[in-house]
Amino acid sequence: MNTDRHLAETAIPFAIPVNRWDSHAASTLSEAELLLYRSNLLGADLTVTNFGGGNTSAKVMERDPLTGEDVEVLWVKGSGGDIGSMGLNGFATLYQSKLLGLEAHYGGDEDDDKMVGFLPHCTFNLNGRAASIDTPLHSLLTYKHIDHVHPDAIIALAASSGGEAATRELWGDDIGWLPWKRPGFTLGVQIRDFARANPQAKGAMLAGHGIICWADTAKECYDQTVRLIAEAVDYLNSKLATGPAFGGKSCAAEADRAAIAASLMPRLRALMAGDRRKVGHFSDDPATLEFVGSRDFGRLAALGTSCPDHFLRTKIAPLALDPARLDDDDYLAQAITQYRGGYAAYYARCKSHNSPAMRDANPVVVLVPGVGRITFAKDKATARIAGEFYLNAINVMRGAEAIGDYIALDEQEAFDIEYWLLEEAKLQRMPAPREMVGKIALVTGGAGGIGTAVAERLLKDGACVMLADLDGSVVESVREQLSDKFGVDVVRSVVCDVTSEEQVADAIAACAREFGGLDILVANAGIASSAPIGETSVALWAKNFDVLAQGYFLTAKHAWPLLQCMADQGGSSVIFIGSKNAVAAAKDASAYASAKAAANHLARCLALEGASFGIRVNVVNPDAVIKGSRIWDGDWRKERAGAHGIDSGAELEEHYRERSLLKRSVQPQDIAEATHWFASEASAKSTGNMINVDAGNAQAFTR
Repeated sequence: MNTDRHLAETAIPFAIPVNRWDSHAASTLSEAELLLYRSNLLGADLTVTNFGGGNTSAKVMERDPLTGEDVEVLWVKGSGGDIGSMGLNGFATLYQSKLLGLEAHYGGDEDDDKMVGFLPHCTFNLNGRAASIDTPLHSLLTYKHIDHVHPDAIIALAASSGGEAATRELWGDDIGWLPWKRPGFTLGVQIRDFARANPQAKGAMLAGHGIICWADTAKECYDQTVRLIAEAVDYLNSKLATGPAFGGKSCAAEADRAAIAASLMPRLRALMAGDRRKVGHFSDDPATLEFVGSRDFGRLAALGTSCPDHFLRTKIAPLALDPARLDDDDYLAQAITQYRGGYAAYYARCKSHNSPAMRDANPVVVLVPGVGRITFAKDKATARIAGEFYLNAINVMRGAEAIGDYIALDEQEAFDIEYWLLEEAKLQRMPAPREMVGKIALVTGGAGGIGTAVAERLLKDGACVMLADLDGSVVESVREQLSDKFGVDVVRSVVCDVTSEEQVADAIAACAREFGGLDILVANAGIASSAPIGETSVALWAKNFDVLAQGYFLTAKHAWPLLQCMADQGGSSVIFIGSKNAVAAAKDASAYASAKAAANHLARCLALEGASFGIRVNVVNPDAVIKGSRIWDGDWRKERAGAHGIDSGAELEEHYRERSLLKRSVQPQDIAEATHWFASEASAKSTGNMINVDAGNAQAFTR
């Protein structure tokens, strides 16, 4: 327990949940709709339950489609759902009478896994939603409405040596205390037996796990759940208000935390070898900085997490790094190696004859005093959620230590849940990830027609994308559009003028900080100009070379260290968006064509330099991509039309289409497909190459 308290410091308090029940909105809802309404209210409030956590139920009278009789049906959150965002199809529906009859097949604790296999036989109305392992916690109780949630304040009580006494102090006989038991039929029997023996009780604390409570109506159940959490919060906050958390501060937060994370994350990511690459997430929220900068940080972090919801996503314990040695790559490699060895030893100590094979031994959570929390996972959403769950664990430790000693879950119990055969079966049923899940791309000129199309194509296959563009408002609008389509986690935007080395460096750092590194660089930012040589000013010449040659150079230069990091994980890919004019002479466009030619030759040079690091460098040469192009919306359209002596409207598009061998127009999506091919493993043996996407132009044939 924390006894060294300094009155000059105050611990971060728990947030108090708010009762959001709207009686008017609920007045017209059916029993099933009321359950959904209650569930969504609870799940949308992170002071009540974490993402994907908790489950709710109601026992509803329904007409049996087979017999026509009214039967009691258990509506309960199905496996894998999130009560905050689910719809009615997120509930499993089961015959309550059949569920109660399952006890005839139950012979004791060792039958927990067997009992799960009977649940599908109780399905009502052919509902395809699988019932969760927590179903017996709801079916065996006679109460009509039941909530089971895992808020931080409640788990803080459940994971503290002082938790049972605090529960009695808070609620007397209204809320019981049950020792730790893994979710399943046995736990359902224990809760049922407690409720029978204590008819006055309104719920029970489940040690290390959460709280379950019950009521006769949906509103009473919701009100009670929120009230119990609020009372636990008030109790803990009164204890926390007397001094600092975690033994007080041992180090201050660094001022340049974001820059440290941007430097550190790609190097850590490169060390986490496995079947697929990781995506990272960084957070320096106040609660994390309070924890990692505290005197008790090392002791508590080593204990691991307590709630199954936490460690299933975070592993049982994090990797803690020495902030004084972050620039030492040998130290980082040793730290990752030691963590992997420790995880392998944990697996060897705890495995049984039928345990699944050891999974990825890399750390999920990396904690750095003075800097914050970094999480790595198979994709961005999973990495972010893992970080949020470890933040939950931090909150739990803070509250638990305020009233006693924090108690982590027993190692063998943790292993038995992590390597539960039922959990393994669920993992095996998951579809294979899309091709580019785990890959990170940066696209310059990301707000333009080609840049947006390239980003969309990469996102479609599961990549994370950083959009960089000179026009901040437009690139943010594109980010919002792509976020709506692919999710907010996987796309970010940054303002970047590729002629500014500082802005280019900042954009690369932003990509590292937001996603953990870089695997695919698409240099696409561009301009276009047209003028006879006599009318081409030095300024116009320089502007073309600043954007199209130097801009590509600066982007590649600052991306290079991140790309080099991935040499041992299959390498990386650089794609320059060139032009037909880079390989074919263009009338009245000497500045533009020469700058594009310089960029293409730079790509060939970089292909030589990058080969030893597995960095492939290739070029896509478009021609006449008019629709959707911001360049063609400006003077370039009029200038090129003038050079060809034609109208700048539809006549220009027809001119380019008829000029091509295939008589077809080239679209941004066509360039995106070629870019995707160079970014993918399909082109793993291609570097120093060019693909012309011009519908055929003999003058531009590369050989």
